[in-house]
Amino acid sequence: MIKEKLMLVPHKPGSYQMKNKEGNIIYVGKAKDLKNRLTSYFTGTHTGKTLMLVQDIADFEYIVTSSELESLILEINLIKKYNPKYNILLKDDKSYPYIELTKDKYPTLKVVRNIRRKKNKNNLFGPFPNVKAARRTVEIINRVYPLRKCTNMKKEVCLYYHIQECLGYCQYKISEEKIQSMKKEIIAFLKGDSSIIVDKIKKEMHKASDNLNFEKALELKSMLDDIAITLKKQKIDLNKNYNFDLFNYYIDNNYLSIQVFFIKNGVLYGRDKAIFNIVNHPEEEFMNYIIHFYEKKNLLPKEIVVPNIEGISVLSAYLNCKVTTYQRGKIKKLLDLALENSKEYLEQQMDLITQNEKKRYEALEELKQILHTDKVSKIEAFDNSHLFGTFYVGGMVSFLDFVPQKNEYRKYKVDANVKDDLSAMKEVVYRRYYKVLMENLPAPDLIVVDGGELQLKVVKEIITSLKLPIQVIGLKKDHKHRTSTLIDEKFHEIKLNHHSSLFVFLSKIQEEVHNYAIRYHRNIKSKGMLFSIIDSIEGIGDVRKKQLLKRFGSIKKLKEASVSELEEILPSEVAKKTYDFLKNI
Repeated sequence: MIKEKLMLVPHKPGSYQMKNKEGNIIYVGKAKDLKNRLTSYFTGTHTGKTLMLVQDIADFEYIVTSSELESLILEINLIKKYNPKYNILLKDDKSYPYIELTKDKYPTLKVVRNIRRKKNKNNLFGPFPNVKAARRTVEIINRVYPLRKCTNMKKEVCLYYHIQECLGYCQYKISEEKIQSMKKEIIAFLKGDSSIIVDKIKKEMHKASDNLNFEKALELKSMLDDIAITLKKQKIDLNKNYNFDLFNYYIDNNYLSIQVFFIKNGVLYGRDKAIFNIVNHPEEEFMNYIIHFYEKKNLLPKEIVVPNIEGISVLSAYLNCKVTTYQRGKIKKLLDLALENSKEYLEQQMDLITQNEKKRYEALEELKQILHTDKVSKIEAFDNSHLFGTFYVGGMVSFLDFVPQKNEYRKYKVDANVKDDLSAMKEVVYRRYYKVLMENLPAPDLIVVDGGELQLKVVKEIITSLKLPIQVIGLKKDHKHRTSTLIDEKFHEIKLNHHSSLFVFLSKIQEEVHNYAIRYHRNIKSKGMLFSIIDSIEGIGDVRKKQLLKRFGSIKKLKEASVSELEEILPSEVAKKTYDFLKNI
């Protein structure tokens, strides 16, 4: 069938979609010549991940386009829609922190990540691949310059004013000239000129030393060391203050190693790196990585520098940004440096990568044998967290061939009336797979439950009631609270070898979902326990929550409220639910 279809494929640009025997799209690609590209998958010798893809292909489809740009746009949109198994590059949603100097009348300085919603990008500085460096930079600037520290202006001066790290904007009128002077010096520092701040710290350090305040002098000396080490920037010998992001790559044995250099005002502001196992042409995977890099959360620069690859004009048109390459000069040397770093990084990591890949495949094969199946690629796992037996939340993590797919993780607030683990698990699993069924989302091959027969039975009941063909296993702990046994769908107990690859990867899944649920619970509590807890009560949304906060103001007063007092804000049924719930926490 495939050979016959290949004969009909035209020599035209377009996007193609590979499907497995279930009809699911497992890979989306594009090609300048569809016939040549598709034929290459079914001829010649393949290795590694490409071989796995080819073995998984049962059918293919293609869509002809009028240009390479159209095929690129179509490819990206299809990847977003179907999230195919083998398009690994576009599943990395890493974003970098930036430092924001706010445009308020009295500015503040802070580390931000979600920059897409920022209207003014001119007051953002970065990116900082090292988040610790970004936070330490903000800390140092806030120590040197008395910027506003509070989120909302208070009615009286706070501790920061008394320790001379704030000018007391809430009570005193500060001149515009003083604020602008501070901003000018801070911006200069964030653009790479540390001389002004260094001079200020040195003067304060000598002054403290002259006053025999050696403790403060030592603290200031430590700040100077941080600027010299933590915030150290590698000067690039360029003729002018270039501003661009530079990408280069190295390919070996189907592994793509990428280096990113962030150049701001002729300074190497930071760098990052990544390695991916690919199945497509390296240049296309490289372009897709760059597109995804900016489409997610990172700030698009004025210029992007790449090696001399085919498709630069298409990439530039897609991103609506200047994309260039250099054949000579100092920027070409910088491209060569990025290439050298890509190669060196891949060589350093190759042994570790291949060893990990080998163990993953061993674990997958062992799991297939235990479960008597040839398909356990997509795995989802669940766990719950609670507060003294009440206020349950659930977490779900997703793995593909034992590789975490963090963009598919999900959090769940459980109904306030739930008071036990089994009921919480039942609600979360039902909500997850009812949505999978109703929205025709990709279902996993396997569900992993942290628990024994009771937990396994509850999840099996839900999956059976929804008529979904998903296997379920439980992971049971021994008396020392260590995972020791796998329980299959027929409730057979299979002892796990603690030295096996399968045990290692199942333990990682178990640990990941456990920590994910706990982090979610702690995050909710840190934002204000009471008014986050009542979110789980059906009938209470943001508006009613704000009304309750305004009316009662504290946990104690809300718990003391009668049903009739709650009915002043809430409908009778919701007020009764809230009253009963609060009496149990």
